Amino acid sequence: MSLFEAFFLALIQGLTEFLPISSSAHLILPSQLFGWADQGLAFDVAVHVGTLAAVIGYFRREVRNLLGAFFASLAGKHSRDSQLAWMIVLATIPACLAGLFLKDLIELYLRSVWVIAATTLAFGALLWWADRHARLANDEYQTTQSRAWLIGIAQALALIPGTSRSGATITAALMLGYTREAAARFSFLMSIPIITLAGSYLGLQLATSPEPVALEPIGVGVLVSFVSAYACIHAFLKLVTRVGMLPFVIYRLVLGAVLIAFIAG
Repeated sequence: MSLFEAFFLALIQGLTEFLPISSSAHLILPSQLFGWADQGLAFDVAVHVGTLAAVIGYFRREVRNLLGAFFASLAGKHSRDSQLAWMIVLATIPACLAGLFLKDLIELYLRSVWVIAATTLAFGALLWWADRHARLANDEYQTTQSRAWLIGIAQALALIPGTSRSGATITAALMLGYTREAAARFSFLMSIPIITLAGSYLGLQLATSPEPVALEPIGVGVLVSFVSAYACIHAFLKLVTRVGMLPFVIYRLVLGAVLIAFIAG
């Protein structure tokens, strides 16, 4: 992998990890257009580290409060922060189970460009419907067990390529009456345990893999994915309260159409 490829792919990963536009739909295009090889396990670990550091860094105050409240709740001291922390844990379970039992089937049958194009379009339309009909009443601290399960199931659906983890969870939260900012914040906080688990799994695979590790592309991957993801989170939270989800819906529909035109041609 050249440093340019590392920069470009890490930039895409950092930007698309937290925007509701599907990272898999974007990462497939460079390989199709430019014939780039798979980036490899070590680079996957690097961009996971970068995006995880970005979301923890951006929400560092919330993460500190939630972790403290979570451990305090184990000693019987409950608060609104401990309630939210437990709801995040609960919302993580469906994706963990789906990844454990369905990952191989998804890898085998659903990693085609046609699937990515179809889910990019379908979940883009669903995001538009949810945003248009949202009640915009609840914040993330009003997450109940049933809401956590439903948003967690939406996160599990994002294992299907083209769906978008943030897109699916934000769509579900909007359908459940969250404000746009609260839906985005809960989605971002939910990403911390799932990215940690995914990165740890990839890290264990890397530790037992004979794959050589080139340090320069890895360093570029960590740095660029961190900076781009951090900037993306900040900009998205500012933008979404003013203009809603429509720009991302339009982008998804255009991207899906481009993918279909590309593979059909």
